[in-house]
Amino acid sequence: MKKSKFYVFMTLAFVLSLVLGACGSNNSSSSGSKSGNSSTKQVLNWIASAEIPSGDPTLATDQESFILFGNTMEGLYRIGKDDNLYLADAAEEPTVSKDGKTYTFKLRKDAKWSNGDPVTAKDYVFSWQRAVNPKVGSQYSYIFAGVIKNASDILAGKKQPSELGVKAIDDYTLQVQLERPTPYLKSLLAFPTYFPQNQKFVESKGKKYGTNSDNMLFNGPFILKNWNGTGLTWKYVKNPNYYDKDKVKLQQINFQVVKAVNTGVNLYNTGKVDRVGLSNEYAQQYKNSKEAHTYPTSSVFYFKYNEVRNGKKTALANINIRKALAMAVDKQSYVDTTLGNGSIPANGLVPKDFVKDPKTGQDFRAENGDFLKYNASEAKKYWEKGLKELGVKSLTFELLGDDTDDAKKSSEFIQNQLEKNLPGLTLKLKNVPFKNRLQLDTNQDYDIQLAGWGPDYQDPMTFLDLFVTNGDNNKSGYSNKQYDKLINEAKTTYANNPEKRWQVMLKAEKILMNDAAIGPLYQRAYLRLQKPYVKGVEDHLFGPDTTFRDAYVQK
Repeated sequence: MKKSKFYVFMTLAFVLSLVLGACGSNNSSSSGSKSGNSSTKQVLNWIASAEIPSGDPTLATDQESFILFGNTMEGLYRIGKDDNLYLADAAEEPTVSKDGKTYTFKLRKDAKWSNGDPVTAKDYVFSWQRAVNPKVGSQYSYIFAGVIKNASDILAGKKQPSELGVKAIDDYTLQVQLERPTPYLKSLLAFPTYFPQNQKFVESKGKKYGTNSDNMLFNGPFILKNWNGTGLTWKYVKNPNYYDKDKVKLQQINFQVVKAVNTGVNLYNTGKVDRVGLSNEYAQQYKNSKEAHTYPTSSVFYFKYNEVRNGKKTALANINIRKALAMAVDKQSYVDTTLGNGSIPANGLVPKDFVKDPKTGQDFRAENGDFLKYNASEAKKYWEKGLKELGVKSLTFELLGDDTDDAKKSSEFIQNQLEKNLPGLTLKLKNVPFKNRLQLDTNQDYDIQLAGWGPDYQDPMTFLDLFVTNGDNNKSGYSNKQYDKLINEAKTTYANNPEKRWQVMLKAEKILMNDAAIGPLYQRAYLRLQKPYVKGVEDHLFGPDTTFRDAYVQK
């Protein structure tokens, strides 16, 4: 969220090799001390690769924020071991109407907010209505569109938020009405934008809500502490009001933002952090270590082209220029020499080993094939054709990326590849803090962006829905009416026909790739060092990347 996170990315974020977690504090009970307290104290020290951009689950769009909510809040379901979905606030599986469009949930009565208030059905109604209210401005509001009844009309200003298809029958009975049957509903309900919020608390805080840990409320296994809204350190502490607190073993997780890989490795080697992601130079050094582990993900990173800037079409609106850029980078060399963490080249938007054909069981990526593969000679032809169509002999673009060490190295590799393979191209590099990049994306103030997306739920639509015309996460000016039509058909006409819906989504991705709407680069993996006493940390293929509910320090 996959973030799915606007890793994409959004959820979005070009974090590359550093694991999303956190790092050491000076707490005397720290698990990372040389004396081996890790084997006796239920405390972890973790590295975060970026600051937390938002503490408001309605406004959050990024990977780091969704990790926060995935550990401090819960919805009707939660994502657990092996990406299985488990009941959370829901006391039991819902009753479902014959037409598959009305779900009735009974909520558990022992769920509480961190201030002691009960978690009720009204908290879900308030949160969901807030998310689709155009006045609130949630970029993730689209995740309700076409799913919850009337959401699309509310977002279009045709109906009021109070008309959303969610109702509190009583304090512990929640009725949800769908526009149409939704096969991936459960995984949606485990995503932070669908989590409840305490209306009294949110309204009492006003604009301060979610700006720091003192202005936040939690119903999950941990509580966020010591986050001032912009700082580089924070911590999770065990929530004494969590309904399942007896199952939560960790007492505290200390976080610190570390953007330089060498700093993270030094902290790990001196016992001050419990896990660290490795860049290529360190991957070669530690690949045979018993503490080194490869973690495949379903996050895809790509060039995001801005076709419209300040209301005017850019040179990137030319399809041949986009194709040239997409095909001019040696992706295999990139993942081998610059990343070195087990990542693989991406030649499509929907990742490998993520979802399968409901009829044949074939993987989406294998079935739809490869697009925009590296081919320097073809890239040059497209480039020359695009320059001729634009009536120019050269172009200058700015490449926007994050300010981590790995992101900077990636930008430099890409700069070298593009300028070498596309004569007449000048590529300027702009590396900024993650939060700043998200804002530049929101403002559509960039040329080419190194962007990524981690899935919010387990379905191709979590990727394909990103690029519909004027979509909240589009922010690139890309538009194709046929693509929009197919996405809408997958959501509506064929919502209850799994195989036909699948075929429509395959066609939609082909259009996106043939248009070179993005330039796919790689599907991420992590190579990490992790202390052997760290157990039960869950890394997910969709939704919040990492959860600690079942984690513990082995004594």
